[in-house]
Amino acid sequence: MNRIIKGFFILTVTLPLLSGCWDEIEPQRMYYVNGVGVDFKDNQYEVYLQLINFKDIAKSETPYAREAPAEIGYAKGETMEEAIYELYRSIDQEVFWGHMTYLIFTEEALKHEEVISVFDTFSRFRETRYQINVHFTQDSLEEILLITPILNKPLIDSKLSHPLNIRKLEVFTEPVSLRNLVIGLNEPSHEVSLPLVSIDENWETTKEHPSKETTIKGIGILSKDGFRGVIKGDTARGVNWMQNKKNRGDLTFKLDSNKSLTVDIEKKYFDVKPIIKGNQVQFKVDIKVDVILNGFKSKATENEIRKEVIKKVKEEIKATYEAGLKLDVDIYRLSEYLYRNNVKAWKALENNGKIPLTKESIKKINVQVDKIKSGRKTFETTIKE
Repeated sequence: MNRIIKGFFILTVTLPLLSGCWDEIEPQRMYYVNGVGVDFKDNQYEVYLQLINFKDIAKSETPYAREAPAEIGYAKGETMEEAIYELYRSIDQEVFWGHMTYLIFTEEALKHEEVISVFDTFSRFRETRYQINVHFTQDSLEEILLITPILNKPLIDSKLSHPLNIRKLEVFTEPVSLRNLVIGLNEPSHEVSLPLVSIDENWETTKEHPSKETTIKGIGILSKDGFRGVIKGDTARGVNWMQNKKNRGDLTFKLDSNKSLTVDIEKKYFDVKPIIKGNQVQFKVDIKVDVILNGFKSKATENEIRKEVIKKVKEEIKATYEAGLKLDVDIYRLSEYLYRNNVKAWKALENNGKIPLTKESIKKINVQVDKIKSGRKTFETTIKE
């Protein structure tokens, strides 16, 4: 009898504790948002929701077949929120936003006067994080969201979700998080360069259709007053050298023998210094790099390579800067360097957060080649002629 009473007592004590978990939803009974695409057409928002498989998030040692790595939902609405709620009506389980990794906009969406409110929505929502990556594209959102990484890797490892994965290969332009976008639009020069995502069909597969991948083809500049324009291809390469972080890239140039040479560049040091004279300001840029030789031309000398690297880096910086001037954009955020260095001078010169810039505003670009590394071999050809 005592055992029955004790058992009943334990049951009455523990049941209230267990009931606290009864309203929790099991992870496998939820849908997980990985990415969101936003377009704007005919005065309506078009929202694409990329839902991924729970197995792509949960770590598992057991391989499985990814029959459907993602499902893409699509809906329209007068506001973005209305479009999202329209999608909710066609979903049969709860949606979790805490694993969302990126936002991607079309050019039309970025040109819409209320695009800032979209950023505000995602920064305010309790489940989303400030480290969401922000991209834009001129291609089909649906196609981009359906692309699976090479070798069928999980979508959470794609360059849209984790663009820093490709830092060891080459950083064409610095990834932009939702946090950095808000900071960039709030501080001088109130402009942010977003990566331009395009579809690449350079890969082949054993399947019937060619494999597609995403690639970064340039940058689009967004200001707090609207979308300013796009800088594509080689014209945008100067951004790579003007980032205040250590990174790497490649350079291809002609030697005196008229042969082409491609080298790896590792940037070790970067600094921009404002030079103020009266009511005018110019900027001095200092860059220090290491050069790594992969292929090698027998008649190339160390001095020749050094000279061509310096010349090419300067050309790319100037080309991107002048392309920005044509769009009335402070592409290298020179206004911010003055703001940080001498706020009194910035206040005297600024107009709407930006200082006036001309081709002569960058007074000097000093590129220093610290080392030229020959890889595993000496500074000679591997096979003697």
